[in-house]
Amino acid sequence: MTKTLKTGTFAFLFSLAAAQVALALPANIPLAGATNQPIGHYEFCKRYSDECGPTGKDAGPLKLTPESWKTILNVNYTANTEFVPMTDMEIYGVEEHWAYPEAAADCEDYVLIKRKRLMEAGIAPSNLLITVVLQPNGEGHAVLTVRTDRGDFVLDNMRNKVMLWSETEYRFLKRQSSVHAGKWVKLQDGRAEAVGSVN
Repeated sequence: MTKTLKTGTFAFLFSLAAAQVALALPANIPLAGATNQPIGHYEFCKRYSDECGPTGKDAGPLKLTPESWKTILNVNYTANTEFVPMTDMEIYGVEEHWAYPEAAADCEDYVLIKRKRLMEAGIAPSNLLITVVLQPNGEGHAVLTVRTDRGDFVLDNMRNKVMLWSETEYRFLKRQSSVHAGKWVKLQDGRAEAVGSVN
């Protein structure tokens, strides 16, 4: 019983520390300068050049309303359930290929269709940013970040719940620039350093 109590206490203290770290993080992911565009996105831009130019004047993050939040949730859920998750190798026979999905989708394909549908719903492209992250197992992954006045929210094909970036288990590496859809910026994910400071 003492061992169980100690384990439970440790888990509770760890969750408190993690919560403190999350609260200390900014609602919007800090940027850290320009970086290289992923090769898959570069090739996508060669095919869809009209989707990879300047996004126009950045009017700032989306003002989140009950209506826009409902749209975001619906688009995320619909795309996640509409397409079968498969790798690019299974779908296209190559390691990396970004495309709008038809029946099956890799993570980048989910991101592309969600971004397109949210733009069609009236959300500015400057607030719909393709983002590259690292999963806890070290594998790369792509999600859609929606910039809002309540923080940066993540639309992910691996879960239907839309979460703040700081609530996810991912390490954020880079994303599209909010002023130019064909350019990318590095992200400053300070959680590893923050967790280290509370241990």
